Amino acid sequence: MIVKLLAYTPNADAICAAAGNSCYSERPSYEIAEDINAEKVLSRIVGMGHHSVIEHAVFTFSVEGVSRALTHQLVRHRVASFSQQSQRYVSINEPTYVTPHTVEGDEEATRVFDDTMKVIWDAYSKLESMGIPAEDARYLLPNGCTTNITITMNARELLHFFSLRCCNRAQWEIRELADRMLELCTEVSPVIFRNAGPPCVRGPCPEGKLSCGKPRR
Repeated sequence: MIVKLLAYTPNADAICAAAGNSCYSERPSYEIAEDINAEKVLSRIVGMGHHSVIEHAVFTFSVEGVSRALTHQLVRHRVASFSQQSQRYVSINEPTYVTPHTVEGDEEATRVFDDTMKVIWDAYSKLESMGIPAEDARYLLPNGCTTNITITMNARELLHFFSLRCCNRAQWEIRELADRMLELCTEVSPVIFRNAGPPCVRGPCPEGKLSCGKPRR
């Protein structure tokens, strides 16, 4: 998995703080942003639950080498934009796929997994050699098949995404993606994402009896 932050709103902390203060000021936000204490202002505004102001900050990620199983979960986050590598127009010539850690840790399971993937790709290649278009041959391809995807979310949706997907109860691959995205966001907007992550970072776990019992700090 390779995750890169392609683009983001510069000075997002100050811009969002200024946007929040502009609601109660005669001055426009561009003037307020010049000398605002973003940490103090955003901590107060976001702490009150007024998250609309951080929608002004937008982040775009390039993600490579993740499975289709992951992206099927990812696109359920609807307040976002996604551009994914097409299996209609891109022939998957090399058998590239994600192997779950539970499979990797078992020699026999790994053999079964890899042998099955080989059969699938041999059949996929055979269909294409017979003139079957990639958009139809792809029906054979598994959830583990790797893909590339571009993701754009505003900061408010990212906080929601991190709250769900950084949790220990999230599926392991999308949790790894969320952790890497959060690390990149924190580097460029430390105030907005200071308390980002699963709910146990900020207080008690809301999962009740389903809690993993291992708070992430």
